[in-house]
Amino acid sequence: MSEDLFENAPAPSGDYDSSSIEVLEGLEPVRRRPGMYIGGTDDRALHHLAAEVLDNSMDEAVAGHANRIEVRLEEGNRLSISDNGRGIPVDEHPKFPGKSTLEVILSTLHSGGKFSGKAYATSGGLHGVGVSVVNALSSNTRVEVARDKQLYAQEFSKGQSLGPIEVVGAVPNRRGTTVTFTPDTEIFGERSFKPARLFKLARSKAYLFAGVEIRWKCADSLASEDVPVEAVFKFPGGLADHLAEQVGGRECVTAQPFTGRQDFPDSQGRVEWAIAWPLFSDGSTSWYCNTVPTPDGGTHEQGIRGALTKGLRAFGELTGVKKAKDITADDVMTGAEVMLSVFIRDPQFQSQTKDRLTSPEAARLVENAARDHFDHFLTDNMERGKALLGEVMERMDERLKRKQEREIKRKTATNAKKLRLPGKLTDCSGDGDRETELFIVEGDSAGGSAKQARDRKTQAILPIRGKILNVASATKDKINANSEIADLVLAMGCGTRKDCDPENLRYDRIIIMTDADVDGAHIATLLMTFFFQEMPDLVRKGHLFLAQPPLYRLTAGKESRYARDDAHRVELEESVFKGKKVEVGRFKGLGEMNPQQLRETTMHPDTRSLIRITLPLEFEQRASVKELVDQLMGRNPEHRFNFIQNRAGEMDRDMIDA
Repeated sequence: MSEDLFENAPAPSGDYDSSSIEVLEGLEPVRRRPGMYIGGTDDRALHHLAAEVLDNSMDEAVAGHANRIEVRLEEGNRLSISDNGRGIPVDEHPKFPGKSTLEVILSTLHSGGKFSGKAYATSGGLHGVGVSVVNALSSNTRVEVARDKQLYAQEFSKGQSLGPIEVVGAVPNRRGTTVTFTPDTEIFGERSFKPARLFKLARSKAYLFAGVEIRWKCADSLASEDVPVEAVFKFPGGLADHLAEQVGGRECVTAQPFTGRQDFPDSQGRVEWAIAWPLFSDGSTSWYCNTVPTPDGGTHEQGIRGALTKGLRAFGELTGVKKAKDITADDVMTGAEVMLSVFIRDPQFQSQTKDRLTSPEAARLVENAARDHFDHFLTDNMERGKALLGEVMERMDERLKRKQEREIKRKTATNAKKLRLPGKLTDCSGDGDRETELFIVEGDSAGGSAKQARDRKTQAILPIRGKILNVASATKDKINANSEIADLVLAMGCGTRKDCDPENLRYDRIIIMTDADVDGAHIATLLMTFFFQEMPDLVRKGHLFLAQPPLYRLTAGKESRYARDDAHRVELEESVFKGKKVEVGRFKGLGEMNPQQLRETTMHPDTRSLIRITLPLEFEQRASVKELVDQLMGRNPEHRFNFIQNRAGEMDRDMIDA
């Protein structure tokens, strides 16, 4: 290389030199970017700290080493979680001379006993970041370990040890681990643990594993009518007990709920379920993997949906109801109380906060395990089976009727030209049996790829040009005069504000599909603001979704995976591709993806991930959401500036799912 290359180079500008490059050590990355590890610094993230520590104790119980856990909330926002398990090892770690294994686990990312599967067959913690993240984000952490009839203790602050591990003394009748911590106000501000939320968390964990007893305690000053000072949770019936409490005195389609549990073949884990169909009220869903809540469902959800749908179709064929072949999973699940818990080895989650299970084998395992049980549930009592089939068939008929009405409107618009549609809308034919979708995409390039990737029968494409008008800070006249918004309103056909009628919506799903970058997130935010203000009933009824296109493609040999963001990329590199040489390709935008990639990762219903955008039903909650939208998207820039300053570092796409 010629020395002239450096001699003739332009002079460096600014202060960008080697001293500008930071190398974050230890747990500093967690404190600098908590959003990458716990999804932000809001109330949900704060309580995620409690869940991380409780999950470790539950893993000990599920592995058969503990049968008692205590959760104790003290004044001063201090939480303590104890178990009577094996206790964290306290001897010197072979790779870190002079440091105890306890200190390594508490102060080092990606350290733990759950990578190889030797210490835990199934576990909720997988990446070795749980308790170390809690330590990093706490102003004070104390860990006590009772092991081999000796009590050991070590204290930390903001991820740093305050001294070596200490031998406290002999404890002949005690074993296990106690983690006590106080979340750091520098990270979470003045937020504090909600006793009712922790109380509910402790109780739900006890339902998930019948062999554990969880004891709840809180300071007298924190107790209330709904939260006692002390309580003991132990549920031998597991999820069946939980379902009975949830259903209460409500009348259901079947007198007996569909409950059961089944081990997977070859010691791959097990599944437990409890399902009821209330007659005159809405239901709810609760999904878990290795005792960790997965509120966005995932592949285990797909498995139970498949088992129930195929089982009812087969029962319909058995009883001569030919129309049963048209039953969909939504017909079966809508309005049902569903609880599903799986235990599997090495589960894969969508993010560090584990909101969605993505392990592909879970769908097959759950469906195969539950299907035989469901067939017996239907046929052992034919009247029960016919009652459930009849209720589901009524939902199916209602769905098909609504769909037929929408098809008539679409054909009227297309054939009779009675309804003017935007010229750049590529509509779907919509005359098949499946539901229809409108993808709102960013730019003509992405629109072109999406048109080639779509299912022409069920998926329509509407490209928009860049960032649409911010309706939160615009006048009504300006909104009505905007051509991009006019195209959106015409395409959907359901009107706006007081004239908005979701029954007139021309599609079953409206999907915002933007690039996986900052600009894309901005455009998505503007679109969500538009729907929140102009079509709130459409959002409330669950028609609005956010697509999750990948930012990276990771390849090692013949294996390829897609990562949504930097955090997901790190997660894949530390799990699926650990120890492998990985080639990383970055997508500059949707338009850079070929149609096959776009269809596989973002548009095909079987392989994509969608986030449903919802609004709280209660007016008070909706009012608080509106206040937040006005604060962030309204005319006063000072509100946005203050919000950004107070929450710097919370750059996490999960925040969009408000």
